[in-house]
Amino acid sequence: MNMHDGRVVLVTGGAIGIGAGICQAFAESGASVSVADIDGEAARQLADKLKSDSHRAVAVTGDVSVLKDAKRMVNESIESLGALDVLVNNAGIQPTASYMNAEQMDEETWDRIIGVNLKGQFLMAKFSIPHIRARGGGTIINIASVQGLQSQPLVPAYAASKGGSLSLTRNMALDFSDDNIRVVAINPGTIDTPLARGAARAFGDEEELLQLWGSAHPLGRIGTPKDIGATAVFLASEGASFITGESVNVDGGYMALGAWAAGTD
Repeated sequence: MNMHDGRVVLVTGGAIGIGAGICQAFAESGASVSVADIDGEAARQLADKLKSDSHRAVAVTGDVSVLKDAKRMVNESIESLGALDVLVNNAGIQPTASYMNAEQMDEETWDRIIGVNLKGQFLMAKFSIPHIRARGGGTIINIASVQGLQSQPLVPAYAASKGGSLSLTRNMALDFSDDNIRVVAINPGTIDTPLARGAARAFGDEEELLQLWGSAHPLGRIGTPKDIGATAVFLASEGASFITGESVNVDGGYMALGAWAAGTD
């Protein structure tokens, strides 16, 4: 028997990068997976791949920062898969054009980043909690960032959104503990994703910068979506049943350095 047999998991931003790694990991652990993404075609491609590997999966499409989309994605997931046990709030953006200080940043860019990265987690949790409660409890996993703990320059909205995610995690853990709903967060370091590669291209040679950022981590490499997926699978398991209101750094030891060496997550 697999760790998550019979459970249903909804992953936002699930089509690529960290989200795809999380979807794959939960599917391999026995869960039914709803791949939620603003890119409907990419979400369908991943869901089809999971189904071709004999996993149960569905794709849903929408913008997590829009109330009606968030509600619909939750409802469509449940209509297709029958229930909801685990929500993974992974959807997040850090546009390459947004690397600027607070004085330079325009309101539209600020609102978009906060909307997806923080408001989106609130909205998806809001509509998921009643269904998780109906199952007798479950887990909400917010994908935050080491930048929610210690920021690099020129990412005011992104850092604020990830710090807010950590605060939201602690608050919801207290508010819904009586419902047996655990709320936890993961703080990735630099992970090999399209987001990280886009940032590398914005600042110089992609492969050279990824290698440099990897060397700044004590373990000598950047992480992979599989690293985050494995952590999410554990945090949603019975083995983590006494963990709530906490965040886990999956950063190759980066935060243990006590200061930013280089790079972005």
